[in-house]
Amino acid sequence: MPRKARIDAPGALNHIIFRGIEGRNIFRDNRDRNNFLDRLGAVLSETGTPCFAWALMPNHVHLLLKTGNAPLSHVMQRLLTGHGTYFNRRHRRHGKLFQNRYKSILCQEEVYFRELVRYIHLNPLRAKLVADLNSLDKWFYSGHSTIMGKREIPWHDDKYVLKMFGEFLPGARKRYRNYIQKGLNHGKRPELTGGGLIRSLGGWSAVKMLRRSDISMKSDERILGDGDFVERVLHAAQERYERGYALKAQGYDLSKTGRWVKEKTGIEMDDLLSKSKRPAIVRARSLFCFVACRELGMKTTEMAALLKISQPSVSKSVLRGEKICKENDWKMIPEESY
Repeated sequence: MPRKARIDAPGALNHIIFRGIEGRNIFRDNRDRNNFLDRLGAVLSETGTPCFAWALMPNHVHLLLKTGNAPLSHVMQRLLTGHGTYFNRRHRRHGKLFQNRYKSILCQEEVYFRELVRYIHLNPLRAKLVADLNSLDKWFYSGHSTIMGKREIPWHDDKYVLKMFGEFLPGARKRYRNYIQKGLNHGKRPELTGGGLIRSLGGWSAVKMLRRSDISMKSDERILGDGDFVERVLHAAQERYERGYALKAQGYDLSKTGRWVKEKTGIEMDDLLSKSKRPAIVRARSLFCFVACRELGMKTTEMAALLKISQPSVSKSVLRGEKICKENDWKMIPEESY
């Protein structure tokens, strides 16, 4: 069966997992790990992508990210391509470094955030890369050490995590560590990374109860959340897909999008493509970027090349354009058209 398209949305929480091809290592030493972390920090900072948990294993990586100014697909493309090129060059190898596509699970934050942070940060201990929790506190290749205050990493939003455990830092950090400690005997958590129905219901016991009761529940392998959450996410994703399809069916490309932007703002296409920083042109350009990237599916890197600006600048323009559309209730086509 063909693989389902990934689901991504602004502000969505995602558990990302990627592995080395055939289970091979993607890091051979600390130099590889440090280079990867430098690259990860640069990409997350430039794209405004918050990171709440991470762990580097010898042959795979876990990340807990929230979609920021750029789609996660663009973030991951830059990260994996960059590390693969670096790794092959340094170790004089050829071919693919990573196994298939990375796995991306869109998560229901209010239900699973703390569990995912714990699950990800305990990976090195479960794999016996460190001897005990005290060693994990100081191990540099997991976000746990950052939350415990043993290392400063500006791109890791440890403050957001600690706020889940209290307002004041010392007490929050102590409660966080106690929470981590309580997970030591949980073992592997297939409901956090396995099949959609298992994740949606919170574990095998809930699935068995559901089957005994002959009750159905909406599930999807790309989503971690209860049935209602899965339903909402799938509905929103389908609506975005149908809107994009309807736009393309009505002949919307960059030229027609430029004419739509001119109709709303009075700014010509030539001005949109210029380097002018006049407020009116910046506003129109932001609208153009939003429609092209979010509605028509153009990559921010492609838009950056077209406008001759940086990819982070395009990402910021997309956010501004989205705000402009919402404030003015502008729609390219009415909802009944898709």
